[in-house]
This record gives sequence, structure tokens and C-alpha cells, in this order.
Amino acid sequence: MCRLVVSAVAIALVTAAPARAQLVVFDPNNYAQNVLTAARELQQINNQILSLQNQAQMLINQAKNLASLPYSSLAQLQQSIQRTQDLLKQAQRLAYDVQQIDRAFATTYAPATGNTSNQDLVGNAQARWQTSVAALQDALKVQAGVVGNLDMVKSQSSALVAASQGASGALQVTQAGNQILALQAQQLADLTAAVAAQGRAQTLDTAQRAAAQDQGREQLRRFLAPGQGYQPSNVRMFH
Repeated sequence: MCRLVVSAVAIALVTAAPARAQLVVFDPNNYAQNVLTAARELQQINNQILSLQNQAQMLINQAKNLASLPYSSLAQLQQSIQRTQDLLKQAQRLAYDVQQIDRAFATTYAPATGNTSNQDLVGNAQARWQTSVAALQDALKVQAGVVGNLDMVKSQSSALVAASQGASGALQVTQAGNQILALQAQQLADLTAAVAAQGRAQTLDTAQRAAAQDQGREQLRRFLAPGQGYQPSNVRMFH
């Protein structure tokens, strides 16, 4: 009987041992450490995601800064400047040429001398008058061309201001600013051309009047010279 009891106890001990080995022991410290480690890893992942987002935004901003301005007024500005240059090149008779000016003031506008024939005096006076009239006409044409460019200046100014306000990057802002400066330079060129044409007309008119005064003095000298001017004589009116 005792042997049966001992055997039963032994069997019970043998079968009970695996059951105790399968029990899970909860360690609060280990659990807290695992949670903290997972939180740190999650924070690192979030930081990496944020860094990637910042890099992507930086690339987007760089792309905007490198984007060219979609609007250009260069063609219109070049056409405007070319029109003004063409008008200046159409200057009649005594134009914007230093050598030509020197030749004219050595001949047509030269002081009248006793060796100059009356025919040359009259011819030079007529040539000077025609040159002055042509210069006035040229000045009016240049001024008309400058006024005609004002419509282009107005439209291009509005377009460039709108483009600069809608610029998405630094390059577009810079390009818009450069085009506005180019437009201002074109206006300055037009103003310079108008002033030059007007100054040419005024200068030639002044030169024409000065030459006319000199020629008048020479003609008066010849008229008063003995044997050259009017000679009084007796006239019999009644027989």
C-alpha cells in the first residue's frame, strides 16, 4: 500500500513540473525599458521623416528659384530701339558724321571771303537753308517715333510688373527686375535720340543764321566797294 502511495506522489510530481515551467513571469522594469526603447526608435523615425520632408521642400524651393520667368519683353524692346535707330540713320543731308560735318563747315558753312563768287554765295546760302529745313523734319520724325513707342512702354511695363508680382522664385524676380531696367534704358535711349535730333536741328539753324550774317557782311562790303555797288549818274527826264 505504501508503495502505491509513493508511486502516485512521484507521478504527480512528474506531471506537475511541466505545468509550472510554462508560467509567464511579468517584469515591470523590463517592460518599461522596452516601451522606452520603442518610443525612442519611433521618435528617430519621425525625425528622419521630417528631415526628408525638409529636404524635399528645399529641392522644391531651389527648383522655383531656378525657374525662368515665362514672360520676356526683349523682342519688343529690340524692335523699339531698332525703329529709333532707323530714324536717326535717315538723317538727311548733314547727318551724324564727324568727317561730313568737318567738310560742310569747311565749305558750305565756311566764312565768306573775297574770293568766293556771288554764285557760290547764293548756292551755299540755299544749301544751308535746305539742310536746316531737313534737320527740323528729321527731328519731328524722331519725336514722332519716340511718342509712338510710348504705347509699347505702357503695355510692357504693365506686363512686367504683373510678372514680377507673380514670380515664384528668386530667378524670376531677378529676371523681371532686369527687364524693367532694360525698359527704362530703352526709354532713356529714346529720350537721348529725341534730344540729339532736336539739338541737331537747333545747331544747324544757328549755324545757318551765323553763316547768313557773315555772308551778308561780305555782300554789303562788295556793294560798298568802289566800282562794285550802285553808281549815281545824271538822268535827263525832259528833252
